[in-house]
Amino acid sequence: MQEAWIQLQCPDCTTEWEQRLSELPASGERFQCDHCDAYTPTAEFAKTTRDLEVLREMNGEE
Repeated sequence: MQEAWIQLQCPDCTTEWEQRLSELPASGERFQCDHCDAYTPTAEFAKTTRDLEVLREMNGEE
């Protein structure tokens, strides 16, 4: 099975990067930006609607 990656963008500093889905908390849990230390729900870091959908699907969220 291939590892899933999603695109992230910090809502505060707008830095963009990709990260393995398995390394991320669920969409409603808090996640911290390594670049500016923003600390908000993971869902707010999803760059695109599709990235948010994948994040939610992989965590069993509807």
